[in-house]
Amino acid sequence: MNESNLEIAILAGGCFWCTEAVFQRLRGVKEVIPGYTGGSIKNPAYREICTGRTGHAEAIKITFDPKEIDYKTLLEVFFATHDPTTLNQQGNDVGTQYRSDIFYQSENQKEIADQFIVELNQDNVYGSPIATIVTENKPFYLAEEEHLNYYNDHRSQGYCQFIIDPKIKKLEKYYDNKLL
Repeated sequence: MNESNLEIAILAGGCFWCTEAVFQRLRGVKEVIPGYTGGSIKNPAYREICTGRTGHAEAIKITFDPKEIDYKTLLEVFFATHDPTTLNQQGNDVGTQYRSDIFYQSENQKEIADQFIVELNQDNVYGSPIATIVTENKPFYLAEEEHLNYYNDHRSQGYCQFIIDPKIKKLEKYYDNKLL
């Protein structure tokens, strides 16, 4: 595999434990790293993010091979596995750090994301307007060690069973042909 052919996608869809677990299971995704982006301070810590005052979102940085999985497919999975119609909220997680946001890496990614949102709204897929925003790439900061690979390391915890498991089941049901 030629590393120079890999691309990056940065997505924020609420809790990064959830999005990390979903995207780790897709064929063509080479790495998923949880972290923080879109805020106003350098090297924020989780405790700062939780206040909502830094402007950062919990996000994931996805390294993928576009020959195996394209950017639009990543967006399809992203929209299918979180609620893109709620502003600054995913379930019981409330605050700007849980917003739905696409941090595009190129003008091509921006165009694909913008067009996909237009299509979802035109087709009224969710019954409510999409609240997901499309934002220019910002510095991405790696989350603390305890947040890395969280679902895989803590499947027996309640949050994982009640919040993340249903997302994984949905992924397996609708995207079985895209899984590892």
